[in-house]
Amino acid sequence: MSQYFDPDPITTSDRRIIEYEFSDIRFRFITDSNVFSRKNVDYGTDALLKETVKDLRTQRPQYEHFLDLGCGAGIVGVVLASRFPNCEIKGYDVNSRAVALANENAEFNKVRASFEQLDINGGLKDGEMFDVVVTNPPVRAGKSTVFKFYEEAFAHLNAGGRLYVVLQRKQGAGSSKAKIEELFGNCVTLGVSGGYHIMKAVKE
Repeated sequence: MSQYFDPDPITTSDRRIIEYEFSDIRFRFITDSNVFSRKNVDYGTDALLKETVKDLRTQRPQYEHFLDLGCGAGIVGVVLASRFPNCEIKGYDVNSRAVALANENAEFNKVRASFEQLDINGGLKDGEMFDVVVTNPPVRAGKSTVFKFYEEAFAHLNAGGRLYVVLQRKQGAGSSKAKIEELFGNCVTLGVSGGYHIMKAVKE
């Protein structure tokens, strides 16, 4: 059976439009079969966005380069682009169908963001650096892939850069926090909602 982390889904396309409201802005996203969260914006992504935007707004850092890692249909990247329009927003996902939708959704919602297909297991691009990495990692792809997300985020964050992650406790939030602390030397839980833990680490 095809999964949302398959590079080239072979299932029949079944496009639909879902709606999502964030900070009184209504977004519309095109989704499809074999793309993560195709029927609605999942609870974890919603919680991640709320805590991430709140934290960034509170701290008011001078960040310019954002990465939506494991972007799916581009929901996180599109919302961030609307909230931080002067920043460069990029997104990567292994799923070619998801990446095509993400670029379509950026145009559909009239924001500036770009998305590309990339297998995290091969690493991010050499020399590419970011100030903020946001991810709802693909837990069904396995712990080694999830941990690779954190390793690549650390390697490609500028000094002072931030990683934001969401995971349920039953999906391994505890082991993820330990891994992130191992890499960054710090990891705080910004909030817990509906069993989802939203965590932040700063590259010192």
